[in-house]
Amino acid sequence: MVQILKTTLLVLTALFPIVNPLGCAPIFLSLTYNYSAEDRRLLSWRIAINGFVLLIASYLIGTRILAFFGISLPVVQVGGGLVVISAAWTMLKVDDEKISRKEAQPLVDRSHLSRKAFYPLTLPLTVGPGAISLAITLGANEQRSGLFMMYAVIGALVGCLLIATSICLCYRFADRLAKALGSTGMSVIMRLSSFLLVCIGIQILWNGAFALLKSLVR
Repeated sequence: MVQILKTTLLVLTALFPIVNPLGCAPIFLSLTYNYSAEDRRLLSWRIAINGFVLLIASYLIGTRILAFFGISLPVVQVGGGLVVISAAWTMLKVDDEKISRKEAQPLVDRSHLSRKAFYPLTLPLTVGPGAISLAITLGANEQRSGLFMMYAVIGALVGCLLIATSICLCYRFADRLAKALGSTGMSVIMRLSSFLLVCIGIQILWNGAFALLKSLVR
């Protein structure tokens, strides 16, 4: 039981600040400005489920997947950083008129919602390369034998489930934040969040590139 609690706290404290559902909620709202409240509710559930699956899969089998394809963590960081920068730059250039627009789409294709729920709303906005690489690292450092492995898996499941729940709640009630801030406030927050996301992408890219350069020097 103690081992389960330790793993849960480790996963939660390590991944929650990187996933940062509170900080991503305004960006989620700006990307779904012309969706109805019901569509955003559905998206929040799907993003939470996608995020849970990505995190727990990275924790349990991430190292094996990378080894199978011959990919290293620094390469994942470089590629993921480029994706984050691209998505954040696109959001940074969105017109203010679109951000402040209030009407919802009259009809939204459910298949389109499913695609958007995964990219870009789950990956890379919510669970990005930083969270994935950290989840892989946490899983790689756990003991792989006996009861310790079972306890670690249970703890990781609980930790990822708590993070997914926080994602769903923050995204589900993001529209209340918009009402409190108004269109001007949402525009400012979206610009600042997009700029910070560009910086995060550059940092992730640099971390991977620096690790690759160090391997060349050695």
